[in-house]
Amino acid sequence: MPYLILTLLLAALVYIPSLWISLVMRRHGRERQDLPGTGGELAAHLIKRFELKDVTLEATDDNKDHYDPATRTVRLGESNFHGKSLTAVAVAAHEVGHAIQFDREESISKLRSKYLPTAYLLKKCGVILLTAVPFIAVLLRVPGAVIGFVALGLLFQLLGALAYLVILPEEWDASFRKAMPILIEGEYVSDADIPAVQSVLKAAAFTYFAAALADLLNIGRWIMILRR
Repeated sequence: MPYLILTLLLAALVYIPSLWISLVMRRHGRERQDLPGTGGELAAHLIKRFELKDVTLEATDDNKDHYDPATRTVRLGESNFHGKSLTAVAVAAHEVGHAIQFDREESISKLRSKYLPTAYLLKKCGVILLTAVPFIAVLLRVPGAVIGFVALGLLFQLLGALAYLVILPEEWDASFRKAMPILIEGEYVSDADIPAVQSVLKAAAFTYFAAALADLLNIGRWIMILRR
């Protein structure tokens, strides 16, 4: 029962932030004809304005907005690329904010490139170890060794989740030290829309945080499975 309660609490921790992010993006995703352009048009303009050399812009699947430092590409989901909404322009400015970080070689831009691959690797190792536990139990027939593999697998999963949290300062910088000043000083949004834009930028910054919480839920799921 305690493990079930723990898993339910973790599920609530995951879905509340994820639901909040989804609601914020949807609430401010309504088309606004009074805005000067789409998210894609704003991104293209900002890339040119800040002279981000070799940075390109692409439309991608929805919910996959990101900046790829390896290819120097700003990618916006179809709805944000073609949409003329506060969500579209705020997300576009946020992703260009990442491009600015990397173009200026700011130290904060190293967080993602340094820790995100580590997070992926740790998660993968954790899943492999935990998936192999039943086979290890049959082969070794040593309870202590099996427990050790389980603990190591869960530790990898936990460290992978924590690695996501490390990059939060980079996301916050892209939202509130890059995108927000750009949108206000360039008068791309009206004063009345600033609170809404702040909400969207906050949601964009906490996307990785929600992913980290999802990893913690995954740990709880593995605990439930392995107790059967």
